[in-house]
Amino acid sequence: MNRIERISAILIQLQSKKIVTAKEIADRFEISLRTVYRDIRALEETGVPISAEAGIGYSIVDGYKLPPVQFTIPEATAFLTAEKLIEKLTDTGIEREYKSALFKIKSILRATEKNYLETIENNIEVLQNQFLPDSSGKVAFLQQLIDAISSAIILEMAYFAQHSEELTTRQVEPVGVFFSSGRWHLIAYCRLRNDYRNFRLDRIRSLKRTPDNFQKNHPSLKSFLQKTKQQEALIEIILEIDNKVVRYLGEQKYYNGFVSEKKGKTTTQMTFLTASVEGMARWYLMIGDSAVIISPPELKARVKVLHNELKKRIG
Repeated sequence: MNRIERISAILIQLQSKKIVTAKEIADRFEISLRTVYRDIRALEETGVPISAEAGIGYSIVDGYKLPPVQFTIPEATAFLTAEKLIEKLTDTGIEREYKSALFKIKSILRATEKNYLETIENNIEVLQNQFLPDSSGKVAFLQQLIDAISSAIILEMAYFAQHSEELTTRQVEPVGVFFSSGRWHLIAYCRLRNDYRNFRLDRIRSLKRTPDNFQKNHPSLKSFLQKTKQQEALIEIILEIDNKVVRYLGEQKYYNGFVSEKKGKTTTQMTFLTASVEGMARWYLMIGDSAVIISPPELKARVKVLHNELKKRIG
């Protein structure tokens, strides 16, 4: 990207939010802060009314409007690809709003971009993972949760806990939502448990806003997830698996914490990080006739116990 293209992109970035810091611009374009300052001065010299607050960031003075934005073909393709993902991974509310926004974007595309998108629209698809239950149509409340997070609204929900098979009604203070392992999750402060909880959206049976707000003094979603990851004790598992079997593992290995592999002539040494030796032991029984446990000893011990129980059951 040359300097003219970068300065134009910076102008669009300044229009994208209320305050943009110099570091955000530097990180995006992989340039120094000194270069950012020069580019901002160049924009000001062309007449763009930029307001700068020391220690805070830059903003465009209210009322200034950019001329109509033109998209490149790769950018237009990115919108189309995102539409396919949103159809599969979000609820009907988010999908409806995105399609509405995409129609507006398409309306300002040049004829060449419109023709291009029409040509490839049926050549991009997102499929459900065949190894996981089909969760299509089960995701709900996503837009409602996002609105509540933004407005700091206390929510009342009926939630079905899988481990206890119990349906409870509770009030929560929503912190953030994230997508992981094929499911949407809500991190919220639960007033029933007086602690933070991870709720799966497909287990929420009903959700409604209360007339009350909460104070926004919760940790950010990012910091919460980082803390959770640090607190989770992960155990390194090393298996040596016959090459003829490795290719059949598919995505199962990722669900069990696959990290890396070293392929040999007849076997492949695979390393996993898991929080559950029990879960790994039970998965190992599925491939045990073609795999050797290198470490840890506790996995070997647990597999032996399960193997003995299995022998008793099958005689």
